[in-house]
Amino acid sequence: MGSPAQELVLETRRVIGLQLLVSGLVAAGFLVGKGPWEALSAAYGGLISVLSALLLSRGVGKAGAVAQQGEKKKGEAILYVGAAVRFALVLACFGIGLAVLMLAPLPMVMGFIAVQLVFIFSAKRMKQEQS
Repeated sequence: MGSPAQELVLETRRVIGLQLLVSGLVAAGFLVGKGPWEALSAAYGGLISVLSALLLSRGVGKAGAVAQQGEKKKGEAILYVGAAVRFALVLACFGIGLAVLMLAPLPMVMGFIAVQLVFIFSAKRMKQEQS
């Protein structure tokens, strides 16, 4: 077994892989059921969620490294700023998808939600394993 940091990196990669798989499945479902534009919209929504997870993973890594150096307040600040940045990024990506790229709203939101659920259920599972 590796260090806790190595285990977190491996678990993060696994979750992101699952997110990409679900994003592809949702997009494939829209491709078959509605068409290529809706499939692209769903994939875009899923990728917004994957991007958010990647940024969270990066922020947690930085905050953990800073906290290990004894700067817990700075680590907390990194997490709070990271949450605000992710929120703003998700809003901006949805805005770009809807207003600039003119993607289909429902598939985009459904792709985002499906991939976000993978993240939520994975986090819940990890929490149960730690208990």
